[in-house]
Amino acid sequence: MTSSVKSGATTRERAEEALAAAVAHLRGLQDEQGWWKGELATNVTMDAEDLLLREFLGIRQAGETEEAARWIRSQQRDDGSWATFHGGPGDLSTTVEAWVALRLAGDPAGAAHLRLAQEFVHAHGGLERTRVFTRIWLALFGLWSWDELPDMPPEMIFLPRWFPLNIYDWACWARQTVVPLTVVNALRPVRPLPFGVDELRTGAPAPRPAAPWTWPGAFQRVDRALHAYGRRPARRLRRKAMDRAAQWILDRQEADGGWGGIQPPWVYSLLALHLLGYSDDHPAMKAGLAGLDGFLVREETPHGTVRRLEACQSPVWDTGLAVIALLDAGVPADDPAVRAAADWLLGEEISERGDWAVRRPRLAPGGWAFEFANDLYPDTDDTAEIVLGLRRVAHPDPAAVRAAVERGVAWTVGMQSRDGGWGAFDADNTRLMPTRLPFCDFGAVVDPPTADVTAHVVEMLAAVGAAGGEPARRGVLWLLRHQEADGSWFGRWGANHVYGTGAVVPALVAAGVRRGSAPIRRAVRWLVEHQNPDGGWGEDLRSYRDPAWIGRGASTASQTAWALLALHAAGGADADAAAERGVDWLVRTQRDDGTWDEPEFTGTGFPGDFYINYHLYRLVFPVTALGRHLAGRS
Repeated sequence: MTSSVKSGATTRERAEEALAAAVAHLRGLQDEQGWWKGELATNVTMDAEDLLLREFLGIRQAGETEEAARWIRSQQRDDGSWATFHGGPGDLSTTVEAWVALRLAGDPAGAAHLRLAQEFVHAHGGLERTRVFTRIWLALFGLWSWDELPDMPPEMIFLPRWFPLNIYDWACWARQTVVPLTVVNALRPVRPLPFGVDELRTGAPAPRPAAPWTWPGAFQRVDRALHAYGRRPARRLRRKAMDRAAQWILDRQEADGGWGGIQPPWVYSLLALHLLGYSDDHPAMKAGLAGLDGFLVREETPHGTVRRLEACQSPVWDTGLAVIALLDAGVPADDPAVRAAADWLLGEEISERGDWAVRRPRLAPGGWAFEFANDLYPDTDDTAEIVLGLRRVAHPDPAAVRAAVERGVAWTVGMQSRDGGWGAFDADNTRLMPTRLPFCDFGAVVDPPTADVTAHVVEMLAAVGAAGGEPARRGVLWLLRHQEADGSWFGRWGANHVYGTGAVVPALVAAGVRRGSAPIRRAVRWLVEHQNPDGGWGEDLRSYRDPAWIGRGASTASQTAWALLALHAAGGADADAAAERGVDWLVRTQRDDGTWDEPEFTGTGFPGDFYINYHLYRLVFPVTALGRHLAGRS
C-alpha cells in the first residue's frame, strides 16, 4: 500500500509529507539504548547449515528443526530451486543444501517439493558440480569423500607473512574461515546420517585436469601433493599446527561469542574446537553457541512459526546511516534521538589492535566495526560514515566527539593502500594467489581497494577539512582512474554500479572536483540513461556476472535514493530533471507507514555469490535523498 497525499499538494509539499512520514517511521525503530538495526536477510544456506551444524554437534532439537524447515520450504521457487536473492535464478548449491536440510527435518525424498528440487539439481550438473563449501558439509556426514575435496593443511598457519598464501594474504572474513577449516580438513570427521544423497548425483565424471602450465592446472597438482602429505603428515609438525590454529581461533573470539560477527567463521570455528575436544560446556563453545542463537529471527506466519538465521548483524552501520539520514532530513543536531545514537556510537569505538595491525604495526587503533561485538575487525567504510554523522551532532561533550572523530580519521588514513584506494578491513590486501586455489570457488577471498569504500573515505576527509591533503588527493585520483568506460563506478558492497556511482559522485564533488568536469557529467549521463520509465532506478544482482544487467532492474527505494544522491551532488539541468522524476517515484511508492516495500536484495556480501537485503536500506537512504533534495531547493 502506498501513502496518500494531500489533494492539490505541490510537488514540494508531497515530498515534504513523504519525508516527514519516513522520519517518523525511522524514529520509531530506534532502540532505547540509541541504536538502530534492521534485519539482514540472505538465503536459506544459513538455515540449512545451522541445522547441519547442530546435527553434527548433537544438539539439534525437533522444534527448532521444524521452524527452520518451514522457512526453507517457504522460500522454494516454482522450478524446485532455491535462489541466492529475491527474483534471482535458482542456485545449484543452495538447492542441494536446502534439500539435505529438509531430509534432515524428515521430509521424504519422494515428496513432490523434493522431487522438483531433484530435477533442478540434475538439470544443473548434479551434486558433482556444487561448490566446495557445500561438499564440505556433505563430507562431514559421509555424503561426499574428503579425498575428493581440495586440501588445506593446518601447517599453513606457520607460513611467514612475506610468503604467498600466508593467512594474512586472505581477507579478514576468509582467513577467519580458512584457519578453522584447515583443522576440520585435517581431521576429516564423518558422522553418517540415516539417508543418502544418491538422488542428487548424475554420475558425471570429474572434469579433466587443466593443463599444468596454467594456474588451475598448477594448483591441481599442488593439491595432489598436499593430499599425499595429508595421508602421512609430519606428526609433531601437524600437532603443533593444530595447537597453533586452536589458539589463533580462541584469540579471535569476540565478546558475543562469535568470530568476526559473521556466520562462516563462526560455525567453522565451533566445528574446529568441537573436533579438537572442546566440550559443549567449555566457555568458548558455550559462548559461541549462545551468541549464534542471538542471530536467530523468529516470525509468526499463517502456516506457523518460522525461524531463520542472519548471516551478520549491522547495528553500527545502520546507526551511522540513520544519524546521517535524520540530520539530512533537518532533524536538529541536538535532538534526543541523535544524541542517544551518538552516545551509543562513542561507546562502540574500537580501542584494540586486530589483524589489520599486521600490515600497519605502528598505526594506533581507532574507528568502528559493523556489528555489536567485533573489537578486532573495524572497517574503513563504517568508520567513514560514522565520522560523517558524529561530526554534525551537537553533543554535550564535544571534546569526546572530536577526539573519537580524530582517532577514526587517523586510523582510516593509515589504512590507505599503496595505490591510493581503500579496502574495507585491511590495507594492501591485494595478492591474487588465494583466488586461484581450487578451494576458492565461492566468495571473495581478498579485500582490495574498491570505489564505494574509497569514495566514502574521501567524502569523510573532505568533511573534516582534509580534502587538500595528500591522502584525499590520492583517493580522488584512484577514483578517477577506476571510472568505468560507460561513466559509472563498480559497487563492491552494494548493488552495483548504481551504488558505486551514488557513492563516488558526492565524494568527488565534496573533494573539489568541478560539477562540470567530464567525469561528473559522464556519471550523470549514465544515471539518466539508466533511469527506469517509472522514474526510479534499480540494478539486478546478476549484473555482477552478466554485463547485460548493469544498470537494469526493477526500481527500488534504496537504489533510487543512491542515484538521487549523485544527481543532487552533481547538479545541472539534466540531473535536476531526472532527480525530480526520482523523487516523484519515491513519493508515489511510499507505504502508509512511511517506509517502502523492497523485497529485492541491494546489498552485496560476495559479488556474484552472496547477497543481502538490508531491511533498513529502504528507509535510511530515501530519507537522506529526500532531505538533501528538499534542502537544496529551499
